[in-house]
Amino acid sequence: MQKGIHPDYMDTAVTCGCGHSFSTRSTVEKLNVEICSVCHPFYTGQMKYVDSAGRVEKFQKKYNWGKKADDSA
Repeated sequence: MQKGIHPDYMDTAVTCGCGHSFSTRSTVEKLNVEICSVCHPFYTGQMKYVDSAGRVEKFQKKYNWGKKADDSA
């Protein structure tokens, strides 16, 4: 490897949205993730509802979809 061009490889603290944290090694000091092996449905065997309806409503509100235009012209 060429010296001076590679980022430092260090211990990394990974924190999940569920509150679980663990350490690994990476080129960044801290990492935040939404889902980890403690709360992912594949590993837990439980189904977890993901709020996608809120995202759809936000998109429709942003672009005014789902509302009819006024024909008062």
